[in-house]
Amino acid sequence: MFTGLVEEVGVVESVTEDGQACRMVIRAERVLEGVRVGDSIAVNGVCLTVTAHTDRQFSVDVMPETLNKTSLRQAKRGQIVNLERAMRLGDRFGGHIVSGHVDGTGTILSRHPHANAVLFRIGAEPDVLKYVVPRGSICLDGISLTVVDVDAESFSVSIIPHTLAHTNLRDKRIGDPVNLEADVIGKYVERLLAWRSEQPQPERRTGLTPEFLREHGFV
Repeated sequence: MFTGLVEEVGVVESVTEDGQACRMVIRAERVLEGVRVGDSIAVNGVCLTVTAHTDRQFSVDVMPETLNKTSLRQAKRGQIVNLERAMRLGDRFGGHIVSGHVDGTGTILSRHPHANAVLFRIGAEPDVLKYVVPRGSICLDGISLTVVDVDAESFSVSIIPHTLAHTNLRDKRIGDPVNLEADVIGKYVERLLAWRSEQPQPERRTGLTPEFLREHGFV
């Protein structure tokens, strides 16, 4: 589990294709503190497992499903990526619940200054947008953000200067892809409501009938 608070920006050192999968080596510093093989690190919001590491870089294997669902399929040497280690019990929970299981990718439609911030509009598919609500949470390339507004085809987020300076958003341009993970609470609510609608409903009686009166001791 992650919080969507990016710890540092790393740099992709290499991408080695292996059939439909690939291995990535990423240069980093802070997220390597205390790292062990098998630990989870979110790379642009994608939960990946550390398979090897040195004091300056770590390696991850990326399976075909992940490449198909995320923007990592376009990763290349020299690209900067957002990094966050899995949270520890007892850590401050500054963002929101992020699983690192990306729902899909969106596209940056626009970015323009808005007072002291930069307003990004992100195009997304309906199966992601159905979970997006104004002032709700969305994870964009591993960054926990608050939704400003949403319409049938897109949503917007406002990026403060600190976030812009310390994440890969500083280099993002119109047309670039971003990984999206919707708030997991909405997904659980949707599934619960769907499950309840699938269950057989008890027969309901309406009005006064002889059977109702007998059942309640009136006859």
